[in-house]
Amino acid sequence: MSSSNPRTVEEIFKDFSARRSAIVRALTSDVDEFYGLCDPEKENLCLYGHPSETWEVNLPAEEVPPELPEPALGINFARDGMNRRDWLSLVAVHSDCWLLSVAFYFGARLNRNERKRLFSMINELPTVFEVVTEKKPVKDKPSVDSGSKSRGSTKRSSDGQIKSTPKLADEGFEDDEDEQGETLCGSCGGNYSADEFWICCDICERWFHGKCVKITPAKAENIKQYKCPSCSLKKAGRSH
Repeated sequence: MSSSNPRTVEEIFKDFSARRSAIVRALTSDVDEFYGLCDPEKENLCLYGHPSETWEVNLPAEEVPPELPEPALGINFARDGMNRRDWLSLVAVHSDCWLLSVAFYFGARLNRNERKRLFSMINELPTVFEVVTEKKPVKDKPSVDSGSKSRGSTKRSSDGQIKSTPKLADEGFEDDEDEQGETLCGSCGGNYSADEFWICCDICERWFHGKCVKITPAKAENIKQYKCPSCSLKKAGRSH
């Protein structure tokens, strides 16, 4: 199932996208076929999405530990005991968890900035749950985004400069909704692009093209807390 192990951020994202497309198809356009395969009379079944963009309902892998993280077990058992839409939503949520676990299984050897970039790329796509339930993520997602971002900056801020965290608590919804559609570079205003290196300022939490702020992935590895040019200037101005 994973004979070619994805290694780079782009390869892992491509693998994630293909598996996700397969699962979305199983739960939307192929839903009647999928529903029929999940017979509660059968043993523990799992929904698999493959890098070839195909899906299958099958028994879990026999070897322990498996080659890859396994999807949720026994999705077929709940099929007839729930409303069909609710059951599909439940399978969708478990599928989202599985897709992330596979991506981070491959991404475990990436460095911090690569992992951040991978998650950012994944986060630009709607979740399987959002597609299946046709939920638009504008209202729910900012709280998740700001939560994870401020946690990251809280952990890394050793000098107590976490002025952005309280702000996110009350104004995060307005701020984050702007970037909900697209992440824009705080320097040139260009759109996020998967094949370029990006870095996030730990103070203002804006994203920048590495090339716009003259930071390479190698340099970023040695930066404990990144301050963008404007935040650095502000700090320098205060100290005079």
